[in-house]
Amino acid sequence: MTAYIDFARLGGIIPKTITLQPRIGNPPPRTIETAAGLLNSIGLDNDGLEKFTEKHVDYLLGLNTAIIANIAGKNVAEFTMMASRLNAFPDLAGLELNISCPNVSGGVDFGTNPEMTAAVVRAVRSACDLPVVAKLTPNVTNPVEIAQAAAEAGADAVSLINTLQGMAIDWRKRKPILGNVLGGLSGPAIKPVALRIVYQVAKAVNIPIIGVGGIANIDDVMEFLVAGASAVQIGTANFYNPGLAKQLVDQIDAIVVEQGYEHYSKIVGSIHR
Repeated sequence: MTAYIDFARLGGIIPKTITLQPRIGNPPPRTIETAAGLLNSIGLDNDGLEKFTEKHVDYLLGLNTAIIANIAGKNVAEFTMMASRLNAFPDLAGLELNISCPNVSGGVDFGTNPEMTAAVVRAVRSACDLPVVAKLTPNVTNPVEIAQAAAEAGADAVSLINTLQGMAIDWRKRKPILGNVLGGLSGPAIKPVALRIVYQVAKAVNIPIIGVGGIANIDDVMEFLVAGASAVQIGTANFYNPGLAKQLVDQIDAIVVEQGYEHYSKIVGSIHR
C-alpha cells in the first residue's frame, strides 16, 4: 500500500486479527464476489501473537500513523493474556477486540451475548492500559444492548459493524462455493444495516463509535458521521481502490470548510440534534 498512500495522512491502521496461536484459516475457496460486495471466509489466518510481536509490531509502528492491534481469543483467559503481552508496546494506539467474526467458532461468540461481551471487555481493560475498542456483530437481535454492555464494562469505543453472515451456492453442482460453507458479507450491500446500527447505538451509549461497513466514497463517510460515528474504517473498498483512504481524508477536509465548521467533529451525530 505504500505506493498508493501516505500513511501519515490516515487516522490509523488496524491490521488483520491476530490470535494467541497461529491459525491456518479455513479451507479454500475463501472469497467470492457478490452483486454488491464480498463474501469471505478467511478464518483468521495469521502467524500468531509471538510472530506478531517479534516480526510485525516494529514495522507497523514505523509507518508514521496510529496502529490499533486487533486480537481474538478462544476464551477470556486468552484475550487477557494477549492484552497483557501487547501492553508492553505503549506506542500502539489501542486494541480492537474481535468478538464478532462469523467465520470461526469460539471466542468470537462473545459478541452475541451482553454478559459475555462485558466479561471479555472487563478482563482486557484490567490487563492493559491501552484504549480498548470492541468490534461488534450485526448478527444478533439487539446490537444496542451488546454495545451498552461493552461500554459499561470499560470499552473506550465500539466498532460497528463486523460482517453479516451469508452464503454462496453453486446450484449446478448442488454445493456451497465457500470451503467453510458460510462467510462474512462486506461491501456496499451491508451499508444500510451498518448505518442503522450506528444510529441506534449512538443514541444509547456515550463512548465513540467507529463506523464500518460498505464505505466506498465521501458521501458514505458523511452519512456515518452524521449518524453518530466519530471515525470510519475502510475495508472491502481497498481491494479495488487502494488509494481511497487518502482521497477520503482530502475530501472530508474540503467538506468541513464548505460546511463552515471548525472541525469535522461538529458533524458527528448531527442527525440526533
